[in-house]
Amino acid sequence: MPLSFEKYLLFFSSELELMTINKLKMSKLIIDATNNKIFFMIIDNKFNYNISFENSKNNYEKLTLLINEFLKSKNIKLKRISKIYVNRGPGSFAGIRNSLSIVKALHLVTKIDYYCFSFVDFKRESRVEYKNIPDLCKKFKVKKNLINPLYLS
Repeated sequence: MPLSFEKYLLFFSSELELMTINKLKMSKLIIDATNNKIFFMIIDNKFNYNISFENSKNNYEKLTLLINEFLKSKNIKLKRISKIYVNRGPGSFAGIRNSLSIVKALHLVTKIDYYCFSFVDFKRESRVEYKNIPDLCKKFKVKKNLINPLYLS
């Protein structure tokens, strides 16, 4: 077999593997810790899953564990998450700070892109629901991997 053919075969197999990995990585995670409840939603192809927890100091300290337990309960591994959407406020300072820190850490470790949204960004929209956040971020051109929190005064 000619060497040039092997080079293309290797390139093709690498591209195929990358396409396969990207196809598996289709779930989106939404995190909102700005209100009186900590809210998570997974948008996974045809299904949406959500859960909420009391917004307390104890839960802030174990936010990563809560996310992992939620993913595990839905049989979704972190490597299947393609994008994370996190509410940047306005709202609870501690909730915003902790959720943004965790999302930034996840990005650094796993290279998952994240989008920091605010419901203020979508005030012109009539029906804003968590399941629409990815589409709204796209529509309103929310920049990826940019943190710009809005804290309540």
